[in-house]
Amino acid sequence: MATFLLEVGTEELPASFVESALAQWRDRIPVDLQEAFLGAEAIDYYATPRRLALVIQGLPQQQPDRQEEAKGPSAQAAFKNGEPTKAALGFARSKGVDVDALEIRDTDKGAFVFVNHRIPGRATTEILAELVPQWVLGLEGKRFMRWGDGDLRFPRPIRWLVTLLDDTLIPLTLENGSERCSSDRRSFGHRVLHPEPLTLSRASGYQETLAAAFVDVDPSRRQTTIQAQILAAAASVQGHAQVSPELLAEVTNLVEWPTAVVGAFDPEFLELPPEVAVMEMESHQRYFPLRRGEDSPELLPYFITISNGDPAKSALIAEGNGRVIRARLADGKFFFNADRAQPLDAFLSKLETVTFEESLGSMAAKVVRLTAIADRIATQLQVGDDIRSQIQRAAHLCKADLVTQMVGEFPELQGVMGEKYARHSGEAEAVAIAITEHYLPKGAGDRLPQSLVGQVVGIADRLDSLVGIFSLGRIPSGSSDPFALRRAANAILHITWAANLDLDLAALLEQVVTDFEANPEVTVTDGEILRSQLRDFFLQRFQTLLQDDYGVDYDLVNAVLGDGDGDYAARVLAHPLDGRDRALYLQQIRQDGTLDTIYATVNRAARLARQGDLDPIVLDPEGVVDASRFQQDSEKAFLAALTTLLPQTQAAQANRDYRQLVSGLAQAATVVSRFFDGPDSVLVMDENPAIQRNRLNLLGLLRNHARVLADFGAIVKA
Repeated sequence: MATFLLEVGTEELPASFVESALAQWRDRIPVDLQEAFLGAEAIDYYATPRRLALVIQGLPQQQPDRQEEAKGPSAQAAFKNGEPTKAALGFARSKGVDVDALEIRDTDKGAFVFVNHRIPGRATTEILAELVPQWVLGLEGKRFMRWGDGDLRFPRPIRWLVTLLDDTLIPLTLENGSERCSSDRRSFGHRVLHPEPLTLSRASGYQETLAAAFVDVDPSRRQTTIQAQILAAAASVQGHAQVSPELLAEVTNLVEWPTAVVGAFDPEFLELPPEVAVMEMESHQRYFPLRRGEDSPELLPYFITISNGDPAKSALIAEGNGRVIRARLADGKFFFNADRAQPLDAFLSKLETVTFEESLGSMAAKVVRLTAIADRIATQLQVGDDIRSQIQRAAHLCKADLVTQMVGEFPELQGVMGEKYARHSGEAEAVAIAITEHYLPKGAGDRLPQSLVGQVVGIADRLDSLVGIFSLGRIPSGSSDPFALRRAANAILHITWAANLDLDLAALLEQVVTDFEANPEVTVTDGEILRSQLRDFFLQRFQTLLQDDYGVDYDLVNAVLGDGDGDYAARVLAHPLDGRDRALYLQQIRQDGTLDTIYATVNRAARLARQGDLDPIVLDPEGVVDASRFQQDSEKAFLAALTTLLPQTQAAQANRDYRQLVSGLAQAATVVSRFFDGPDSVLVMDENPAIQRNRLNLLGLLRNHARVLADFGAIVKA
C-alpha cells in the first residue's frame, strides 16, 4: 500500500478560505477515490496560510481489475441472418472480447446485445494525475483572483506543487498563460524562521518534515497550541483572556508557527466602554482582550496577539502591536467623546440622510413607522401609561446611534452605543436598555430581549421591515433571503413565546399593511395579496420553529394549523402563544399515551361528521340534538357525555388550559365507542333523514369540542 502527498503552495490565503477549502476537500475527495475504485485507509487534511495539503494512506498501486456488463446495439442491428454485423464486431472489439462472448437479451425496448467484459485496473499515478487538478481548481470561494496573463483563478497565486506517491513524483502541470506551475519535490518552511526551500523525498513523514522547518501543518494542533499559549500568557499578567471562537478559528489560519505575545496599552483607555475597546482589539487587530477575571466585565490594559514571527523578537513584536492598538483606541476615545458632546436625540435629524431602502424612504421614515407599530402593540398588551411612554421614547431613539461617529466606525456596535449615549443624555434606564435589546436576537442562539420595552420595540422594528420589503415583492425564496426576513419573523415568534406576550399577530399585520397602504410615500400594489403572503410566511415560520426548535412532531404541528381549514391558521395568527402551547401539549399527551385514548374515537367521529352540516363553532347540544329521536341508550349516553363536556371545553377556551378538555374527551370516548360498536350501537346514516341528521349532529358536536384543541384529522396514528 502506498502513501500519497499533495501540497499546494500559495501566497498567504484568506483565513476564511483555508477552513472552507478543507471542508470542500473532505466532502469531495473520499467520493472521488471511491468512484475511481481506489480504497484508502485514511486521509489527513492539512492547511496553513501558505499551503493546502493532504496525505492519503493505504492506496493501492493500481485499481483492481473488474468485470462490467455493457449494453451494445440492438440484436437486429448486431446480427443479420445469424451472422455478426460490423456493429457487433465493433462493439466486441471495443470491449476487448470475441464476438462469441456477446449474448442477446430481451429488454423493455426489445432485444439487445450484452457482454460481460474485464476492465483492467489503471495505475494509481495515472488516476491521481487526473484528479489532483480537479481537486485544486475545483475549490470554490469568494473573491478569487487571476494573476500573470492566464485565466487560472484562485484566492491567491499558486507558487509550488508537490505530488508524491511514496517516493515517486507524479508529474503534472497547472497552466496559467505563460506561467506554469509544475509538480516538484520542493516545498517551503516558515517564511522567517526557515526561509530556505526544503526537499520532500517521500510522502510519509510530511508533518514531521514541515515541523522541523517551523511549520505546523495541522490546524487542529495549531489551535490547541494557541489555546494553551493564550492561557499561559494571560496568567503571566494575572488576567483572563476573552477568547472568541470565531477569532480563535481565524488566527489559527493566519499563522504557521504560533507564538502568543502579551502587549500593553495605556490604562487611560479603560475609560472607554469595554465593548469599544474589545471591538478595536478583536475586529481590527485580531487581539484577544484580557479581563480581570473570568466573569468580570473589567478589562486589563493588556492584550494577546498571536505572532507568526520569530519568538525571539516577541518583545519587539509586543511593542509594535502596542503602538498600533494605542492609535486605534485613541481614535475610539475621540469618537466617543465627540458623540457624547450632544444628546442622543440631537442625531435624529441626520437619519433623514440614511436610506433604509430606496422605495421605503429614509431611516427617519422607518422610525416614524415603527414608533406607530410599537404603540399598537402597547395597546394590544394593555400596558400602563408609564410603560407606553417608555416604549414611545425607545422607539423614537432606537436608530439614533446609527449616525454617530462610533457606530459609523463600528457598525457592529449599533444599539450598544445607543444605550450608553442614552444614559449619558439622561434618558430613562428602561429606554436605554431597550435601544440595545431591540436588535436581539441577532442570530441563532443569541439571547432574547428581557425588558418589555425592548421586546415591543424589537417586534415593531421587524414588522415594519417585513411588511415593507414584502410590499416590494422581495419575498424570500429557496436559500435567497438578502434582507434576513426569515430571521426577522423567527425573532418575532421567539420573543413572543419566550416573554409570553399575548399578541394578536393577525390584527397587527392587518393594521400595519393598512398603514402602509395609507402612506403616500410607499406604494402597495395589492394589499390583499400582501396580507395573504405575510400570513402564509408567518405560518411557515410557526411550523418550522415548532418542529426544529421545539421538537414537535410534524403532524401535531399540522393539527394545530389545520388540514386545509383556514379557521385553524387564523386562530394561530390571532393567538400565536396559544398555538405554541397547544402544539406542545399535543406532544406531551402523545408521549404519555393520553392521545391514544382519544385519537381513534375523535378521528372517526370527525370523519363521519363531515357528512353533516353542523357549524364547526357550535358546542352546545341545546337546539341541535333532539333527544326525542333517540332509538338507543347509547345515543342518550352520548348526549349526556357532551353535556358534561361543554363546561370543560368552555373553560379551556376561556383559560387556554386544555387538560380538562382532554380529560373530558377521554371520558366521552368510552361512551362514543359504545355508540359505534357496543351492543346498543346505531347506524349513523339511518334511512330516516331526521334521525341521520340527529346522529351526525352528535358526532359534529364531539368534533367541535375536539377542534378547540386541534384538527384530529391531521394527526397520523403511530
